[in-house]
Amino acid sequence: MRYDVAIIGGGIVGAATLYKLQAKYPALNLVLIEKEKLLADHQTGHNSGVIHSGLYYTPGSLKAKNCVAGRHELVAFAKEHNIAHDICGKVVVATKESELPFMEKIFNNGIANGIEGIEKIDAKRIQEIEPHVRGIAGIWVPCTGIIDFRGATEKMVELALATNPNSKLMLEHEVTGVEKHADHSTIITNKGNVEASYVVFCAGLQADRLARKDGVKLKEKVVGFRGDYYELTDQAKHKVKNLIYPVPNPEFPFLGVHFTRMTNGDTECGPNAVFTFKREGYGKTDFSFRDSWDALTYKGTWKLFFKNMKYGIDEYRRAFSKKLFLKTLQGLIPDLTMDDIKPGRAGVRALLLRDDGDTRDDFRIEYHGNSIHVLNAPSPAATASLAIGGYIAEEAEKHFNLK
Repeated sequence: MRYDVAIIGGGIVGAATLYKLQAKYPALNLVLIEKEKLLADHQTGHNSGVIHSGLYYTPGSLKAKNCVAGRHELVAFAKEHNIAHDICGKVVVATKESELPFMEKIFNNGIANGIEGIEKIDAKRIQEIEPHVRGIAGIWVPCTGIIDFRGATEKMVELALATNPNSKLMLEHEVTGVEKHADHSTIITNKGNVEASYVVFCAGLQADRLARKDGVKLKEKVVGFRGDYYELTDQAKHKVKNLIYPVPNPEFPFLGVHFTRMTNGDTECGPNAVFTFKREGYGKTDFSFRDSWDALTYKGTWKLFFKNMKYGIDEYRRAFSKKLFLKTLQGLIPDLTMDDIKPGRAGVRALLLRDDGDTRDDFRIEYHGNSIHVLNAPSPAATASLAIGGYIAEEAEKHFNLK
């Protein structure tokens, strides 16, 4: 059987694309191809589970527009299909005077992006919301929340497959090559070939490699950064009510260590951000020769290192020192102790790096013949997933002449 559209990648963006395409075109035969045993097994299943508001993103950018629209869609989806979630709100906390100008900037971003209910708050109000936090000023963001992203991913796929019995999910099928033909592509996997008239690649940490296999002349490379989390022990969970974020450092391409109450009742602290020697490696000593060679022979990686040398060294020291990690956390909650935190899980983020070391910060979606490639979908892609899926469905209609 030749499928009308094959979607490669079973994270939440791939699942949302399947869901939106199948809803728009119930008669199309679609296939979702994923190399792992489970859906959402990499970035989606290892992130902090936050429904982002859209506060940090440049007004008018794809990130800003899709995050805000996607958030509203995701919350409605979660309510309709009983996905575990809670719109609990968060505080962004400035702890020193030097952070106030950037806090003002992200607040203005929030206003420009139409984020409902945000307000500037003082030290007293911060403590009313989070009694153990100490800061000099902050932003209250009531529309931020938490969700089970893995559960949302599984539900999107379930609903799509229920729409058309000819559509299919193929787990444990790793794509190893793509052959282009006049009117279709042959997708080569470790368990046989799949033919499809059109292909959408939502491959996350493997996005650059699969783009090249499909013939895309891509200059950039994906470089992975691991984020380690700690968890609050039971004795300390009362010290965090909901979500607590620092004012992010504008010179560093990550949001900084924060506190997140999860839908399962745990509270996570983190993540840090360190270069990983294995794209899909979640242990501190995980290593892949291929991944390391790819990253360390690319000048963009070294440019990024040199641009962020001080921060990078600090992050690495924190990765191997509970004491240093705690010290960072105490910047927001001074009365945290060593007994209040224990090692937790880790995640890996894909950054599409230019050769000058610049992170391709906005979402990036490109077209190549009968294919669409999601080349860069960092945070807040999970929050924005339904909006991204809808955008891809609209673009597929135009580029693929779907009916």
